[in-house]
This record gives sequence, structure tokens and C-alpha cells, in this order.
Amino acid sequence: MSHELHLMHIHAHPDDESSKGAATTAYYVHQGVRVSVVTCTGGERGSILNPKMDTAENQARLPELRKTEMAKAAHILGIDQIWLGYPDSGFPDPEDPQPLDPDSFAAQPVAEAAGRLVKVIRETRPQVVTTYNELGGYPHPDHVMTHKVTVAAVAAAADPAQWPEHGPAWQVSKLYYDVAFHRRKWLALDSAMSARGLGHPFSARLADLPGDPREELRLTTFVPCADFFEVRNEALLAHATQVDPSGSWFAVPISVQQEAWPTEDYQLVWSKVPTELPESDLFAGIR
Repeated sequence: MSHELHLMHIHAHPDDESSKGAATTAYYVHQGVRVSVVTCTGGERGSILNPKMDTAENQARLPELRKTEMAKAAHILGIDQIWLGYPDSGFPDPEDPQPLDPDSFAAQPVAEAAGRLVKVIRETRPQVVTTYNELGGYPHPDHVMTHKVTVAAVAAAADPAQWPEHGPAWQVSKLYYDVAFHRRKWLALDSAMSARGLGHPFSARLADLPGDPREELRLTTFVPCADFFEVRNEALLAHATQVDPSGSWFAVPISVQQEAWPTEDYQLVWSKVPTELPESDLFAGIR
């Protein structure tokens, strides 16, 4: 059995691996850790969010473009990327919600979709897995489904009675939820921008995120990956149909981010190894 360190991120769509935890990824790849990303859907039913790319031709080629963009981002980050193989569910129109297409990821039975992920987990044997919390990070059906499938698959992968055709059981040591966006971070960035005379770019977001003492309990692990924020941005820009280079993602200079909030943050959900909170390493207790 290999003793190499292996971190697995499980995401809903291509580009999620770059907008959530990409600096963490680059930080661990730089240390020689194997990092893999499971992408549950192809993002086929997404929109083109970069106005410069929003053409009829690109709309028609979107599934192909998103695969090409994912390959470019994976190369930048130095990851192994694995497609789980489900079609995107699309984001429902709140004014006119429609039933999910029966082939879409979020319409699948959780146990069946988890079986595909069990196979990946047993074949690759990550010690650490990250995904979204029960709200999906935001309420896209594929994000919520990714949470459900990951939690079910991590448990099933450790049970030799489940999915025996997918190989020997494998116990993941630690499960985390990514906490990419939270009030403390937005407040720190907004204050840093204001101190430099650059306004209050996150005032609207802060107004929508009232203080919640439970947030302190969610934030358990702070990965010091500021040196890799530039790599994160480069990976994000590789998803050219999804990111506007002049948009809000890049409103805060990297030097300000590095000073004001130099970590990417996680919630330790459970651990099979002893560890002490707060942590600064997803592999605390493993190495």
C-alpha cells in the first residue's frame, strides 16, 4: 500500500476547483502531495458568464469548451482530474422552476451516484477529502447533490459490504467542508480595501451576511496558502467562459488579499486521527 499523501477535492462543475480551494491545492502540490479533483458534472447546462465569450458559436460548443478549460486549469494546478460522468442539472429559475431532467446529476438516486464515487475513492485512496456543506456552499442542485453523494460515498467506501465490486474498502482519515466565503473574510478584505482608499467593495455582501456565532464553530482549519493566490487566479482565468477578467473576482489586489486574509478555510467534519483545533494543515494527525 502506498503511503503517499493524497488530497481529494470533490466538486460539482468545472471551475469550482479553481474558485474554491485552488490556492490550497497549489500549496499542497508544491509540497509533493498528490491532489485529485473529482468533477461530478460537465457543466453542460451552465451559462457563459464572461461577456466577451458570449457568442452563439460558443453557446453551441459549451460542453466542449468547458472540458478544454478544465484540462487547462488542471495543468496549471498540477492535479489529477476525474470526471464522475453526470450531466449538469442546470440552475432553476426561481420565477419559473421546472422539474430536473431525469438524466441530470441532481435527479439521480444518491446511493447509485455514490457508487461511482466509491470506485474512485477505493482506486485512488485519499487520506483527506473536501467537499461542500449540506447547503452546497450555495443552493445549486448539483452542489447540494455533491455534498450528499460525497458523504454517502466516503462512508460506503470504508464498508467492505458495500460495492464489493469496486475493490477493497478504504477508510478516508479526514473529511472537510470548504468554507470559501464567510463574513470574517469579507470583513477583513473590505476593511483592508477601505484603509487603502479603495472603497468598500464588499458592503453589499456583508449586508447579506449578518454575524452568526455558529460561524466560529464551522471555521476549524486555516491553510496558509497566500503564496499561491496568483496560481489560483491563473487557474480561474483558464475557465474563460465562466470568469470575466474585469469582474469582481479580481477586484482586490493579491497583495491586499495576502495581507488581510492569507488563508483558505475549512470545517473539519470528522477525523479518524487525533488532531487539535484550530488546524493549519489538512493532514494534521496524518503526517
